[in-house]
Amino acid sequence: MSRAPNYEFQEWWNKQREKNHGLFTNESSNPSNGFLTVEISSPNPDRTAEKDRSRSARQLSWVCLLRFQQLANSLAWITNASIILLRTANRRISASPSDSSASRLYRIIKFFLFLVLLLLCVELVAYFKGWHFSPPSAASAEAAVELVYAKWLEIRADYLAPPLQSLANVCIVLFLIQSVDRVVLMLGCFWIKFRKVKPTVAMEYPVGPVEGDNVEDYPMVLVQIPMCNEREVYQQSIAAVCIMDWPKERMLVQVLDDSDDLDVQLLIKAEVQKWQQRGVHMLYRHRLIRTGYKAGNLKSAMNCDYVKNYEFVAIFDADFQPAPDFLKKTIPYFKGNDDLALVQTRWAFVNKDENLLTRLQNINLSFHFEVEQQVNGVFINFFGFNGTAGVWRIKALEDCGGWLERTTVEDMDIAVRAHLCGWKFVYLNDVKVCDMLSCTNFLPQLRERKSELTFICLQCLCELPESYEAYKKQQHRWHSGPMQLFRLCFLDILRSKVSMAKKANLIFLFFLLRKLILPFYSFTLFCIILPLTMFLPEAQLPAWVVCYIPGIMSMLNIIPAPRSFPFIVPYLLFENTMSVTKFNAMISGLFRFGSSYEWVVTKKLGRSSETDLVAYEKESDTLVEATSLLRSSSDSGLEELSKLEVTKKNVKTRRNRVYRKELALAFILLTASVRSLLSAQGIHFYFLLFQGISFLVVGLDLIGEQVS
Repeated sequence: MSRAPNYEFQEWWNKQREKNHGLFTNESSNPSNGFLTVEISSPNPDRTAEKDRSRSARQLSWVCLLRFQQLANSLAWITNASIILLRTANRRISASPSDSSASRLYRIIKFFLFLVLLLLCVELVAYFKGWHFSPPSAASAEAAVELVYAKWLEIRADYLAPPLQSLANVCIVLFLIQSVDRVVLMLGCFWIKFRKVKPTVAMEYPVGPVEGDNVEDYPMVLVQIPMCNEREVYQQSIAAVCIMDWPKERMLVQVLDDSDDLDVQLLIKAEVQKWQQRGVHMLYRHRLIRTGYKAGNLKSAMNCDYVKNYEFVAIFDADFQPAPDFLKKTIPYFKGNDDLALVQTRWAFVNKDENLLTRLQNINLSFHFEVEQQVNGVFINFFGFNGTAGVWRIKALEDCGGWLERTTVEDMDIAVRAHLCGWKFVYLNDVKVCDMLSCTNFLPQLRERKSELTFICLQCLCELPESYEAYKKQQHRWHSGPMQLFRLCFLDILRSKVSMAKKANLIFLFFLLRKLILPFYSFTLFCIILPLTMFLPEAQLPAWVVCYIPGIMSMLNIIPAPRSFPFIVPYLLFENTMSVTKFNAMISGLFRFGSSYEWVVTKKLGRSSETDLVAYEKESDTLVEATSLLRSSSDSGLEELSKLEVTKKNVKTRRNRVYRKELALAFILLTASVRSLLSAQGIHFYFLLFQGISFLVVGLDLIGEQVS
C-alpha cells in the first residue's frame, strides 16, 4: 500500500522556492565539461517550516509505533503457535505406548543428541576463532580457552578416534559381507530366470467340475482362516476360500475366530452360516481365551479329532484372497514327493500404489519373494514360511511337534523345526497373473457353456499397512520374533542330524546375517558412527561406504520391482530410517526386553484390487461374478446380520503421532550435517542432510496414511 502524499510539505516547498528565487545562481564549476551547477543559498530558518517538519516527525513516530505493534502481534502469534505445537507434541508423545527397551534406547539417543550439540558448539567457537584450519597446540596456547581446545584435540586423536575407527571397520566388514550375500542371491535369481528352473509336478488336475469316481483322486484338504477382529476383510477372505475349485465333499473350511468384539463375532458367524446353507463344509470356532495368539489358535484347531481324516492343510490370513484354482495348482506338487512338507506361494498386494509407504514396502517384499524365497527354495529346498498362502502336509506338522506358542513368529518356528527333521519345501513364484479385463471378456463364453471359471493366477491378494504406526508394529514383530527363535533353537540346530552345510546356513545366513547383522550395522553405521566421525574427523568413513555401495545395493533390491525405480532415493533413505525400529526390535527379542512377546494385529482396511477375483458360485449351475460375491452383504435372510450391519461401529479417527526416537535421530543427523558443512565434506554433508530430513518426516508421521 503506497504512502499518502504530504500536502503540507509540498506547500512549504513551493513558498520557499518563490521566496528564494533570487538567490539561485548558475556557475560553471568545471568549464571544461560544461556541466550546470546549481548553488542554493538558504536564508534564516523559517518557523513555519520547523513547525511543518515537527508534524512530519510526529507522523513518522506514529508509523514506527504501528510497525512495532504489528511486529509485537506477529511475535505473539508465533509464540502462541509454538506453545500449541509443543503441547500437541507432548500430548502425542505421552499418549504413545512405549516399552522399557524403547525407553532405554530413547534415553541413549537423547544423551547422544546432547553430546553432538555440545560438540557442535565447541566446533563453531573453534571455527570463528580460526582454529578449525590451524589448530592450536598445548605448547603454543596463550589463552585458557585455546589450551582447553588443544587438550581436546589430543584426547580426540589419542583416545576417542581409534576405538570409533575400529568399530567403523567392523561395521564396514559386516556391511560388505551382507552386500556379497545380496549379490549372490541376485546371481542365483538370474540363473533361475536364464535356465528357466521351475519346480516339477508329477500330475495336474483338470479344469472344470469333478464328477463321478474322479472325486476320490482329490485328497482331503483342511482350509484354515485364522482371524481376530477382522471386521473389514472377513467377508472377502471367507468368500474367496468358499469358491475355490475343489470338490466340496473333499474340503473343510475352519474359520478360527479370536475376536473379542461381540459384534464382529456375530458378523463372522452369520457369514459362515450363509455359506453353510450354500453347501460349503465350514465350521466356526471361537476361543474364549486368546492364549498363544495365532499359534495357539492354529494349535487348538489342529487338536480336533476330525483333523486325522485330512492329509493337507491350507492356511490363509484374514486379508488374503486366494484364487479359485489355488489348491489345484499346489496340491499336485505333493504327489510323488513324500518328503515335501510345504508349498508356499507368492503374495500380491491390492494397495501397493496407495501411497509412498506402500510403494516402499512393495520394493522390499518383491525382493523377498522374487529373490530370497525363490533362490532358497530352488537351491536348498528351505525358506521361512510366510505364515499364510501355503499348504502344509499334516504329517510334517505332527512330525516336527506342531504349532508352538513360544515366539511371535510361529510360522518361522515351525519351518525351522520341519527343516531340522529333514522335510523339504517348494516355492511357487513364476505363475502368470490374470487381470480384470481378460476375465471380464471371458465371462460371456463361460455363461454360454455353463462351465466353471478357473484362474491361472496363483498369487494371493493381501494388504500392505498404509500407516506408519501399523507398519512399525509389524516390523517390530517381524524382527524381534526371529531373535526369540534363534535363542530358543540354537542348541537344537547344533544337535540336529542335518548336514553341517544346513546347520551353517541356518545359523550364519538365515539368522545371524539376515536377521541380526543387517539391522545392527545399518543402525550403528549410518545413525551413530557416521555422525560421530563428523566431530571426530580422525576416524573416517570412505565415500563408497556412505554413498556408492548403498546405492548399488538399493538398485539390486529394486530390480524385482522395476516400476519403483523413481523411488530409489526415498527407498534408500527410508530403509536407514527404519533401522532404528529394526535394531530396537532385534535387541528386544534377543534379550527379552519390554513387549517383545506382544502380538499386535496389523490393521486392515479391506482394500479392493483392480484385479478383484472373478469367480464362480456353483449354485443351480449359475455363474456369479466375484466382484458382487465378495462384496455382498449376507443375503441369507438372517435378521441378526442385517441389524448388525446397520449398527456397525464407526471407525475411530486416527491421528498422526510423534515418534521420539526418530525425531531425536533427525536432530542428531542434521547437527552432524552442519558440522560436515564446516569441513566442506560434500557427499557426507548431503547424505546427513537428506537422511536427517527423512528421519524428521517419519518422526512427524508425515509418511503413509494421513489423518488430520
